[in-house]
Amino acid sequence: MGGSEWQYVKEAFDTNWIAPVGPHLNDFETNLSNLSKGHSVAALSSGTASIHLALVLLGVKCGDEVFCSSFTFSASANPIKYLGANPVFIDSEKESWNMCPELLEKAIVDRTSERKKPKAIILVHLYGMPAKMDVIMNISKKYSIPVIEDAAEALGSTYNNQPLGIFGKFGIYSFNGNKIITTSGGGALICEDNDLIEKAKFLATQARDDKPHYEHSEIGYNYRMSNVCAGIGIGQLEIFPERVAQKRAIHKYYKNSLSSIKDITFLEESDGSFSNYWLTTILIAENSTIDREQLRLHLENDNIESRPLWKPMHLQPIFSTCKSYVNGVSEDLFNRGLCLPSGTNMSDEDLLRVVNKIKELYEA
Repeated sequence: MGGSEWQYVKEAFDTNWIAPVGPHLNDFETNLSNLSKGHSVAALSSGTASIHLALVLLGVKCGDEVFCSSFTFSASANPIKYLGANPVFIDSEKESWNMCPELLEKAIVDRTSERKKPKAIILVHLYGMPAKMDVIMNISKKYSIPVIEDAAEALGSTYNNQPLGIFGKFGIYSFNGNKIITTSGGGALICEDNDLIEKAKFLATQARDDKPHYEHSEIGYNYRMSNVCAGIGIGQLEIFPERVAQKRAIHKYYKNSLSSIKDITFLEESDGSFSNYWLTTILIAENSTIDREQLRLHLENDNIESRPLWKPMHLQPIFSTCKSYVNGVSEDLFNRGLCLPSGTNMSDEDLLRVVNKIKELYEA
């Protein structure tokens, strides 16, 4: 926390603006709009809810197909199943670890030939690293398939100096407790079309018709962010630039401190990409005598938590019957990759302790 969050929360209590409406919610959405080049914003209960509503607004129905990055957290794909639609998973490319444009186009051609043209593409900016947006958006336009940008991990990252989330038809942010800023729990849906965002807000508040009594002509959801949580978000946005700088400094520290270990490499920015480095990730060389699990357990033995990279969706038991287009990249990343401790509350001593523990294993 930056310090002023409690002031906004207390103001919500003092003025009795507790419910999912109120001035903090309006101000939070305005501030997010300013960060996203003036796009309209609906602050919601989670990033998952935001993806769900984006799919609803795009008319995804039972039996439809939606393409989705395979190398991601399950929240990117679960909303597809909420609607009875079928996810089709697209593997990664090696440079950014995000959706592979070549596989994407191959999948579109293949599924279209079978009269299964996807209704949408859910593209994830993994660990804050921008995907190859110019190529992917050209494919999106070529085949007239809308893109939902899952930028849950990428608030503050840019591509060609443009904030992530504004390239696709819809953008998604998350303010879960582990994200670069938090509202305790929460997310946001952004779109250039204000009418669609107003529709999202309507659906997010149980789709209550404009009547003096409770009347409903559509299925709605309880997805609106509360005014209290929005107050936390306003305070968090005040320190947001500092958080991005801290995340990038943590990545730089790890990279510089571990540069002597040739078996460890880092995910790096390509031309036009600026990453918030939400998590610092490393990749263990294929021919290394020490594998990812050995390193993870070595850190764990000293009470240092690290985690494997995301297990691809096409390898998850719940999605095992779903169609996928794979090239082996995400599976290899999962087998060799590790997320290092990257919290902005880490002290210099904490970082040094992690680095020394890693060096201890490699220099033993």
